[in-house]
Amino acid sequence: MLNRPELSDSFANRVRNRGENLAGALIRKGWDLGQRYGSIGPSSRLARGFGAFGDHSVICFPYDTIVNENAISIGSSTVVGRDVGLSAGLVPGHPGLPPDVVRIGDRCLIGRGSSIVGHASIVIEDDVWTGQHVHITDMNHGYELLDLPIGAQGAPVKPVRVGAGSWLGHGVVVLPGVTIGRHVVVGAGSVVTRDLPDNCVAVGVPARVVKRHDEVLGWTSVGPASAVSELV
Repeated sequence: MLNRPELSDSFANRVRNRGENLAGALIRKGWDLGQRYGSIGPSSRLARGFGAFGDHSVICFPYDTIVNENAISIGSSTVVGRDVGLSAGLVPGHPGLPPDVVRIGDRCLIGRGSSIVGHASIVIEDDVWTGQHVHITDMNHGYELLDLPIGAQGAPVKPVRVGAGSWLGHGVVVLPGVTIGRHVVVGAGSVVTRDLPDNCVAVGVPARVVKRHDEVLGWTSVGPASAVSELV
């Protein structure tokens, strides 16, 4: 019967489809197992190498580069999403680093694909959530020396702090020396180059305050001219 071409083709297609379905199921099962057992939780061996790793916290698998985890402290009930990079110090194996060059507080959520690169001090206080692909750093590159590539020039390290209860939208960049206050919303795609006060909304490149909370008036909009005069 299998000598008939149409039956042979049908049988071959069924075998191929069944094989593809089985392979797909195995790949998905393997990926699920990888995410379950590849993530870093407080009881894992890798967590013991961190400066601190709080109860009920997790760094989801797959994670990006983690450099000098002994200088990274993570609070309790914090979720660090997939593909996040965490780095402390200037180079891998940087000696003498304190355990909290990068400190992430309790109940934080660091969005997928984000990067936190601390050389001296980045503090993310409790209950801070971020969107995906947020970048926070306390050091930039210099450009003053014309006979040296920019990538090889360092700039002074300037500590960064993100206040409790704040939200950084998708793609936000926080540059060195910035303090973001408590309960602050930073709009998607914004670049924060200077301090933002408590209880405000800031957007743009560079980020500027567009709304603030007053104890009497509540939330009020800030006009463009006022925002510029306040922050320049």
